[in-house]
Amino acid sequence: MQKAAVLSKLKEYPVVKEIEEEQLRENEVLIEQSETGICFRDILTMEGFLPRVVLPIVPGHEISGVVKKVGSNVKKFKEGDRVASLIYVPCGTCEYCTTGRENLCRNKKTFGESINGAYRKYVHVPEISLVEVPPKVSPEAATISACVTGMVVQALEVVGGLREGNSVLITGAGGGVGSHAVQIAKALGAKQVIAETSSEWKKEGILRVGADFVVGGQDYTKKVKEITGDGVDVALETVGSPTFNDAFRSLKFGGRLVVIGNVDVNPVSLPLGNLILKGNSIAGSVSSTKKSMTKALKLSNEGKIIPVVGKVFSLDQVGEAYKAMKNKELFGKAYIKL
Repeated sequence: MQKAAVLSKLKEYPVVKEIEEEQLRENEVLIEQSETGICFRDILTMEGFLPRVVLPIVPGHEISGVVKKVGSNVKKFKEGDRVASLIYVPCGTCEYCTTGRENLCRNKKTFGESINGAYRKYVHVPEISLVEVPPKVSPEAATISACVTGMVVQALEVVGGLREGNSVLITGAGGGVGSHAVQIAKALGAKQVIAETSSEWKKEGILRVGADFVVGGQDYTKKVKEITGDGVDVALETVGSPTFNDAFRSLKFGGRLVVIGNVDVNPVSLPLGNLILKGNSIAGSVSSTKKSMTKALKLSNEGKIIPVVGKVFSLDQVGEAYKAMKNKELFGKAYIKL
């Protein structure tokens, strides 16, 4: 038996209880975690916005730690190794998995939604989901290497085509994703990073993590264009409908908007004339691959990404953490100490 936070009913906070230990399968490793991260996706899961959630379930998908035991068929890892996991288990055989796009696998199972997740100290993870953690990566950086930093590398570099010398706009830059996206954009060669936030008190912290300018409020597009002259090459949308229109209108001719966040699950309107006449593109980007995770861990190992820890909660404080995130009370990432 071990303690875990369990989501038993939608629209109610997870509750800590004792759960049965799982049987280690031959293709799995047993990971001992020291902490895990809380993602806004966990809140959307609780509120019933994500499909195919199996209840009751242990939420959370930000998994990393030390290997304590390996299954009989595990080849790449051994006891004592530091590892981090994708937020899902890919099938490994479909067209997406076999071409390095496992984040698009139609048969994947997501931790905290379709299989038990990270809100517990010991987690079983199939070998196919794991990557090695380099020696200089902190536990906090390893924990967010799939859902936060790897996801942002995937969105900016792979989907958004960010190149050295580009200008970049990051929306929601005071949150757990945005505060790290600022650093990653810089690490990938952006010459100018403009950060957006609706929280005045977060601006100083955003500048501290590497933003060149901070904008906010209604119609921040004007300020973006004053700074850049003609708009940004790449905009990373981490929020969704509240900031989408201004982010789109902040693009230069040929600029790219990459959407990774949708915090209120509302639809947006799209000015097709601007899209066509300016030659802009809009793309969604989902999660990370092992390749983008590995790149994120490399950047962390080199000291180019420093985890922005908003607050550390205990397992019993999951409800408080959710409230703090919904109320925008944190600058940076919420963690659970296990």
